[in-house]
Amino acid sequence: MIIPVPDVVAPAEELGSVHLVGIGGAALSGIARLMTARGIRVSGSDAQDSAMLESLRALGIRCSVGHRAEQVRGADTVVVSTAVPADNPEVRWALRSGLRVWPRSAAVQSLLLGRQAVVVTGTHGKTTTTSMLVTALLACGVDPSYAIGSTLNASGLNAAAGRDPVFVVEGDESDAAILVYQPHGAVVTNVDVDHLDFFGTAEAYADVFDTFVGRVAADGFVVCGVDDPGGRRLAAISEATGLRTVTVGRHGSATLRAVAVEPTAEGSTCQVVLGGAPLGRLALQVPGPAYVVDALAALAAGLELGQSFEALSSGLAAYRGSVRRMELKGSRGGVLVYDSYAHHPVEIASDLEAARELARGGRVLACFQPHLFSRTRAFAREMGAALAAADGVVVMDVYPAREAPVPGVSGRLVADAVPPGTTDVCFEPDAGRVAERVASMARPGDLVVTLGAGDVTEVGPQVLAQLAAGDEEPT
Repeated sequence: MIIPVPDVVAPAEELGSVHLVGIGGAALSGIARLMTARGIRVSGSDAQDSAMLESLRALGIRCSVGHRAEQVRGADTVVVSTAVPADNPEVRWALRSGLRVWPRSAAVQSLLLGRQAVVVTGTHGKTTTTSMLVTALLACGVDPSYAIGSTLNASGLNAAAGRDPVFVVEGDESDAAILVYQPHGAVVTNVDVDHLDFFGTAEAYADVFDTFVGRVAADGFVVCGVDDPGGRRLAAISEATGLRTVTVGRHGSATLRAVAVEPTAEGSTCQVVLGGAPLGRLALQVPGPAYVVDALAALAAGLELGQSFEALSSGLAAYRGSVRRMELKGSRGGVLVYDSYAHHPVEIASDLEAARELARGGRVLACFQPHLFSRTRAFAREMGAALAAADGVVVMDVYPAREAPVPGVSGRLVADAVPPGTTDVCFEPDAGRVAERVASMARPGDLVVTLGAGDVTEVGPQVLAQLAAGDEEPT
């Protein structure tokens, strides 16, 4: 549901009692934690119970399962997830009752007011970059507030209220929500093409980042990835406005650049060059060159916030990832199983490259679930081409999320788009058979990675269970 942004966003402390519709999601659960930490009375509801709701209940937050109008009574402000449908009874009651009804972006901005806000956005890598920046700042002795679209493996949290003025937030561009923020610092990892269901054209999508950069404070900074043409274009626009702009990447034009990137047993290592002069060595425990570039963006933002390279690089070296970002789910019978949120062709290609490094000569098997009918229709060919980097692929049917089915659009489009002869590929529309399919393909030494933004995340543990059952069968 698209809820309009108010003309004036009041500070969170002036919102009264706040009810969050869709409180179990990554964004609203973080808002709930942050508001509760500030002493605001918070309640919420979600369609299903979850471990996230349990963790919020432990903070004293009333979390209801199911949506009923009476659950909103007593609230002064209602914050609504974009995943909530327009006929939600709680939202309808709140609107009829004249309550303040806000989208998540307005709620986040209410928390940012009076803080030194750094908003991290971009088509790819924003969750990892946000997580890395928070981890690096903590290593510097800074205690920032933060809100991330995933859970940090180190802390088990997706949001926390810190003592210091710095507030690091992951900014979602998918519905132009970043245009609500007025940050001191902006980090744009890259500008590719996505979310055409909302924007319609690549030009309209790119325009959002142009406008966002224009909302950065005059004495603030912009960090911009320049390994892609869209990022280089945005960096030029930012520089033309007079904003302090730091470019990062492996591209020769980058101000802060990674050179001599090498895989290691744990992840990657590189030398960091600033303005042509060696700055130092960076070692990471997460695999793949894309994560090196994410780390550069986090490093640049940390330097702009006044922290030292030595302390920041030490924090980045300790970073152990976040949930669903090449997350190790386990191993069985000599088979490693990872899970990734990658759902765009560029992300698929990046994480399969990382998987290849982790496999250390073994085969890479991918289980991919397309996310959204609109994205599948727009990028099926590119998805298929990216999946060709795996040695074996199982393609699931489309995870619809908020969309209604589109005739002729299914996971088969992606499976059929894998170039013939490049890899073994099958389309399995029955979700109940996917894990068995994947497990039957795997052999000792293989690495399995599940890819997608939907419930494909459940497949990895099922594959491990299938492999375990195979181990226990009598010989």
